[in-house]
Amino acid sequence: MFERVPRRERELLEALLSGGPATAVELRARLTDPPSNSAVRALLARLERRGLVSHDVRDQAYVYRLVSAEGEARKAALDRFVATFFSGSPTKAALTLLGDSQPSEEEIRALEALVAKARRTGGR
Repeated sequence: MFERVPRRERELLEALLSGGPATAVELRARLTDPPSNSAVRALLARLERRGLVSHDVRDQAYVYRLVSAEGEARKAALDRFVATFFSGSPTKAALTLLGDSQPSEEEIRALEALVAKARRTGGR
């Protein structure tokens, strides 16, 4: 869903995802190379019209939050990350993330289950 959102709007969505609900001023502070305050408010209004964010009023300020499921947002962000840095290969990303780390027994079992499933389905 987020892949079709323009870059600046996507940055705001990602700021909400990573930092939780916030005012326009707080969201602007989370951005690198932020647009003006009025531009941030205009982008948030556009996102709200599209049903991606909503707001509540707290202490006379609009506090924005994501409407979509966090899992969807995380998946979309991770898909973009994998496409950008790992040529679209989740396996390369997983191997890099694991690196020299020592996964727990539970994590090892989960990884083994994924490998077994991939073998059964022919890697699909």
